[in-house]
Amino acid sequence: MSTQIPPGWIGGFAQSNPAFAYPTPDLSSLPMLDNMDNIDKLQRQQGVEWPEFSWQTIPGKEASRCFQMFSPYISRLGYTDEGRVYSIICPQQGACSPTFGCMNVEVTVTGQRGWVDETSKTFYADMTVEGTIWFSPSAHQKEWVKKAFDIFNKLGLDFPTTKAKAIKVTTHKFQNPSQPIFPVSQGETPRFKSPPFARHEAEAFNVGHIDVEIGPIKKTGDKIVDEFNALVMDAFNTASGNMLKKGNTLTWNVWFAQPSLVDQEEWRTHAERWRKSIDEDHGSPTGPGTKPRYFNGDPFNPLDTLDVEMKGVLKEGVQDLEKVEAAKIEGFLKKHFEKEL
Repeated sequence: MSTQIPPGWIGGFAQSNPAFAYPTPDLSSLPMLDNMDNIDKLQRQQGVEWPEFSWQTIPGKEASRCFQMFSPYISRLGYTDEGRVYSIICPQQGACSPTFGCMNVEVTVTGQRGWVDETSKTFYADMTVEGTIWFSPSAHQKEWVKKAFDIFNKLGLDFPTTKAKAIKVTTHKFQNPSQPIFPVSQGETPRFKSPPFARHEAEAFNVGHIDVEIGPIKKTGDKIVDEFNALVMDAFNTASGNMLKKGNTLTWNVWFAQPSLVDQEEWRTHAERWRKSIDEDHGSPTGPGTKPRYFNGDPFNPLDTLDVEMKGVLKEGVQDLEKVEAAKIEGFLKKHFEKEL
């Protein structure tokens, strides 16, 4: 592929502090910046044309690892002509449960810092993120979701129908729960080998990786809302193969397209376009990703994971997951809102 660097590249920021250098870059001299505060400084970008995502569908069992490419260009690295990173766009997805319907799932960047050197094809960054989950509009038509929403609304309780009221899932550095800042590092992850269908060495300009561990759900301060949010997360993890289960580790090998210039307005509105597209069930505006697969290419079925985790106890429930989930939410509503039903 062509590796021509677009005009305007100056560089130098990566070399401006000896602490930034490999093999152990230290960015602690830089503040962690809000992801949207410096869009007017962005001049250049590297889009992640191949965002290859991986996780263990049964935490602790490497044989259960799945690989899925998210939609092309769902993530991007934005920086100046000198190479200072000022914004990192992270994924938004849709995930569907048979009872709860479709949910928006966003990896929300809460802070970032870093550098890029186009000439040497290197980069390094730090990030803080949280998982954000809320119901898409189509989910409100599901029987039990509608019942719960109507009751929550009547009683003035927060129901996760918007990003502002979303379920928040904490994250931290791999194997370090006390450290919310984690690195975005050069090269593929050294933690495991990726299959050929998840590698793009011949086409990509560069590749980096992220390993982030899932922490607990953030408490809202309302016991009923927290219990409901935990119920929703259980359903989401069943549907997704434990993607956001506490203690699991999510990994991205991010394969970059060659550098290009930034349209600041397009960057500023990127997240909203994605959110609207998912809300209206139009899927991914930049094209589809792939279905999750095991290393050997076999398709992943989340019900297989549930059956293994329950050791066959819920064999009949696995065959009719919708009834299992409906019973859970019905029990929750009767426990807290018997008079409202």
